[in-house]
Amino acid sequence: MKARVSRIQTAIYTVFISFHFSSVLAQVQLPTPAWVPPTADSGTLESPNADRPNPQWSTLLGELLYFYDAQRSGKLGAANRVPWRNDSLTGDGQQGGVDLSGGYYDAGDYIKATFPLSWTLTSICWGALEYGAGYQAANQTAYLDSALRWGLDWLIKAHPSPNTLYVQVGDDHRDNNYWGGDQNIPTQRPVYQINDTNPGTDAAASTAAAFSSCSLLYANRTLVATATIPPAIVNTTYSNTLLTHARQLLNFAVNATGGMQRYQDGAQLGDAYPSTGYYDDLALAATFLGMSDSSATNLQLAKTYWDQGGLSQGDIALDWDSKVAAVPVLMSQVLASSQALSSTQDAPFWKSKAEAMLDQVVAANGPGVLTAGGLLYFEGTSNLASLNPALNSAMLLVKYAPLATSTSKMNDYLAFAKLQVDYVLGNNPMQVPYVVGINPNSPQNPHSAPASGGTDIANINSSPPTEAHVIYGAVVGGPDKNDDFWDERKDWVQTEVALDYNAPMLYLAAWKVATDGNDPYYVRLLSGARDSHRPPGSSRPCSDPNDFCSTNNPYEFTQAEQIAVAVVMGLGGVIVLVLAMWYAFECWRHKDTKPVTKPV
Repeated sequence: MKARVSRIQTAIYTVFISFHFSSVLAQVQLPTPAWVPPTADSGTLESPNADRPNPQWSTLLGELLYFYDAQRSGKLGAANRVPWRNDSLTGDGQQGGVDLSGGYYDAGDYIKATFPLSWTLTSICWGALEYGAGYQAANQTAYLDSALRWGLDWLIKAHPSPNTLYVQVGDDHRDNNYWGGDQNIPTQRPVYQINDTNPGTDAAASTAAAFSSCSLLYANRTLVATATIPPAIVNTTYSNTLLTHARQLLNFAVNATGGMQRYQDGAQLGDAYPSTGYYDDLALAATFLGMSDSSATNLQLAKTYWDQGGLSQGDIALDWDSKVAAVPVLMSQVLASSQALSSTQDAPFWKSKAEAMLDQVVAANGPGVLTAGGLLYFEGTSNLASLNPALNSAMLLVKYAPLATSTSKMNDYLAFAKLQVDYVLGNNPMQVPYVVGINPNSPQNPHSAPASGGTDIANINSSPPTEAHVIYGAVVGGPDKNDDFWDERKDWVQTEVALDYNAPMLYLAAWKVATDGNDPYYVRLLSGARDSHRPPGSSRPCSDPNDFCSTNNPYEFTQAEQIAVAVVMGLGGVIVLVLAMWYAFECWRHKDTKPVTKPV
């Protein structure tokens, strides 16, 4: 009887969601003709004055949004702005009896992953709650709305019943080993879900945070007194739909019959995007829902999760996995924006936690330190994508700066954030602005299967010699801890693109459009200067066996494998050699091109 009631409830829920889904497809009218990025040479043109909005910052904001168009999956329709992208994998989900077409490819391959996507959307909506005026001034509001809905509408489909959430489409081994365009992607793609008996606390809570943060945006709710949300994006019906999903998912995260556990355990996933814990996701989702519902109860739940998870001692490097540093910053904003809620929480407690973390960031004496060139680097997290935690830290510094307990602290936060933004945009030893297509010195060989134009995975760097397509606006992984950047496709750590890499830069660009009339740093760079700034004798990427990328590079044998083969050859054992080569090949074949487990 219980199972039957569950099916009836699911059917009713599906009808309810179908009705709401069909009623919210309208969006902000896209411009005609469509906005498209200018050539990289335009990134060398100085703006005539320091008036706002600055055209270079506006262009950067547009290109960062354009990248999300390049990552779209499914039927692209007439509004597709990226001429080299095609309809793809329109049957996603059929293997599991569900429609999971659409959405975004997560990175340089063709996997779709809910966990990092939900953080990406949370970050973008959280930013637009503060600097929607930047999008408006840059004439990018329609594209903000379009980018958000492409992801949110897919998450709605991925949540077909209150206690079911699809967390991945595609196999992290097979799909990562397909290197080619979007027309020949293997189509028999498995789908992975969490549900009431096989739950995933972190993924459900993280997706609840995405829905609730974006619900605030579409409901015209701001976190900062001076913030302005573009009127065109406000949609109460859509906001309510998102809020319904957010409430159900947080309830699912906390009250699943199977208890609370990491989502990769519930979905029986491999090693793509494993979560290290769930209390940070629960605290973030409860805080956003606390503001959405004006609920003191939810804010108190956030505090409970903070305490239960011991998050005061948590990782201050912010990324798709660890949201610890975001919680006290968000909570401080929420309490400052609502007099009614501020009386229900200890605002000084949250501000002290926020400032303790941000002071550590600015001091840069551990766990984050500055490279010789000035990039904030967290050993472990930054090994996988050096720019992402630095940009996320800059984002938090800018968010919290108006709430700082002293003017000097506020100035320190903003100055450090500017240091990181300038580094990413060209003020670095390589003189590379790490955004594709924004300047002649930008990376030329991003690790992106659809953009590369190649199909030969064994010769990924040279086939073709020149990247077939410019994936405008993509933020790459970034340089190593020595500030070296080699711009090679095979080195996914440095050159891969990803949804969450762009999100903090998008916030920072919107901030600059709204507040700064001066050009970004890359405008002053000399064209072609980047290769002359590599230190003499510096090692090639992945050449150090202790580097994370060298032990996980799928396109060449590791040093250990090479030594094993040499020993066998020295022994002259032909049969053993064949077996060793077979073993090495199998290791190579089954490696994940984007392993994201943080090294211990």
